[in-house]
This record gives sequence, structure tokens and C-alpha cells, in this order.
Amino acid sequence: MTKSPNDQPRTDAPAPAQAQKPAQPEVRFRMRIMQGDTIALGPGKVSLLEAVREHGSISAAARSMNMSYRRAWLLMDELNRALESPATVSEHGGQSGGGSMLTPVGEEIVRLYRSIEARAAAVCESEIEALIKLVKT
Repeated sequence: MTKSPNDQPRTDAPAPAQAQKPAQPEVRFRMRIMQGDTIALGPGKVSLLEAVREHGSISAAARSMNMSYRRAWLLMDELNRALESPATVSEHGGQSGGGSMLTPVGEEIVRLYRSIEARAAAVCESEIEALIKLVKT
């Protein structure tokens, strides 16, 4: 606290800034498969597929990603329409309220996408390290 001119303590003085350790750079691959102007498959849709697998429904997956149900549903619908076979199947209603799960195609999409990311990171390791050294930390 600081003193005001009339020697009364001031409570509006800013707190001293605490030194924050800079975050380490994080490398993310952002591969996308485009169909015209539409992202048929990309990192967001793969993450959503993983969340559907983990949570068993589009609504729970959306909540876990801080996304609206409508946005998640539209992304899954867009993905399913872009594929020869759907990546997810949904059960409607019922006592447990339905749910969604990945089809074998959905599982294969996640497996292939994550495999590509891992292989790209491994093959480009020295270049990635060189780029990270150029980033201010």
C-alpha cells in the first residue's frame, strides 16, 4: 500500500508485477484436407472426434471443448457429408438420451491424422528445433 497526501493508506495502488516465466514454445501441425473452400478434415474436427469417443456424445464432447452443441453438430455433419462413409453414428433419444460413437472410419481418421502429425514431427525434428531457437522465450 502507498500513502496518500493526507497519510491515509491507498488501496487503489497497483500490485507489484510478478515476474512470469515465459511459456515454452509449442509446436502444432495444422494439416487440413480441403474440398473447395470447405475444410473437409482438419485438427478441430479430429479433436472433436476424439472428444466424441471419450465422452460418448456430441453434446458432452462440445462441452468438454467449450463449444456450442450446434457448432459441434455442424462440424460433425460437415465431416460426415465429406466422407464416403460417416465418421460418427448417433442414437436418438431413449432413456439415456442417446449418444454418439465413432465408426471404424472415424477411428481410422483419428489414427491416421495423429500418425501423420507424429511422423512429420519426427522427420522435421532438427528444423523444428532450429525454428524454436529463433523464438523469444
